[in-house]
Amino acid sequence: MTHLSGLLVSDDTYWCSDALRRLGVDIDFDGMNATVTGIGRRRPVAEGVLHVGSAGTVARFLPPFLAAGGKGRWRVTASKQMSRRPVGPLFDTLRAGGAHIQCPESANCFPAVISGDSFRGGKLRMSGNVSSQFISGVLLGAAHSPEGVKLAIKGGIVQSAYVLITLDAMRHFGASVEADEGLSRFNVAPGGYRAHDLEVEADASTATYFAALAAVTGGSVTLSNLAPGTRQPDFGFLEILERLGAKVERKPGGTTITGTGKLKGGFAIDMRPLSDATLTLAALAPFADGPITITGVAHIRHHESDRIAAMCRSLEQLGVPVVEREDGMTISPAAPRFAVLDTHEDHRIAMSLAVLGLAGAGVELREPGCVSKTCPTFFDLIAGLGAKVEEVKG
Repeated sequence: MTHLSGLLVSDDTYWCSDALRRLGVDIDFDGMNATVTGIGRRRPVAEGVLHVGSAGTVARFLPPFLAAGGKGRWRVTASKQMSRRPVGPLFDTLRAGGAHIQCPESANCFPAVISGDSFRGGKLRMSGNVSSQFISGVLLGAAHSPEGVKLAIKGGIVQSAYVLITLDAMRHFGASVEADEGLSRFNVAPGGYRAHDLEVEADASTATYFAALAAVTGGSVTLSNLAPGTRQPDFGFLEILERLGAKVERKPGGTTITGTGKLKGGFAIDMRPLSDATLTLAALAPFADGPITITGVAHIRHHESDRIAAMCRSLEQLGVPVVEREDGMTISPAAPRFAVLDTHEDHRIAMSLAVLGLAGAGVELREPGCVSKTCPTFFDLIAGLGAKVEEVKG
């Protein structure tokens, strides 16, 4: 039995817990805490339909868990948005280890029919340049495979820090896993996991929006349960805020960001290591005193939306000069005007545009409810900080 504290209450958490419950896992929620009674490789419910919604992490972690565990057969479905996102690198690697995965509607996309006790493990290779979640998924499932896994990575890993977080979690729960210094080779021994309590750290990616809001408005915000020492790459966004001119005070119990009333631009930055914060920086860029060029994030075109194209179109509608590039964009200083903008049902687009609107002349967002994916209370939280937030009806 495992006790989890500090859980994020969101759509992604719901779809994860719903799928596990449908497999027979007992999960008892109490606010932001949960008690989980695991099933190991057993599958008390050996067939059925499991829905992952738009939860990318669940969509990448659940298939290896199913294929490496006990016998069964499940149809895994997803939202229309998630079903458009190919998972070929994950499925192909699992198949190379023996997994039986069929995609009846579109090759290497959801829905997928997955057979349990089919992934044997062995020596495998996969690319790391699309999503680190594919690698994390294989590693997590490998501990349940009969043979274990020796995994070699071709090329660099997008957001490799998340793979380090995966390794930490696996070891915390008793798995035997080794990796070389360059994260190009991994060795996971069979043996599964042991129950262990865990306090979940605050989400640095979501925290960037509140930190950015303080920086651009000249306000101050303190982020609790997020401090130096975290492996989350988006904590590095605070260094970018310092480069922009904000004051950042880091303490063991939390971090305080204070805006100075002026943002400094005139630089280019590779956002590949913390690409989830790309749109947050793009929201601040119009208010800097010089152009800001963002590079290294071509892969975010394949997230919940084409994030580069979507942000560039939004900036154009706001009257902000922007040059779109394959792997990023260059944004020049401007005073954004009011506009009605599409969120593309992408939580990061919605939250970034909200920050931009609050610092400028305001925005009206279509389908703002998409923030429930990772931060259902986002608009309540910024309203609590003094932002004017109104629901548009009709």
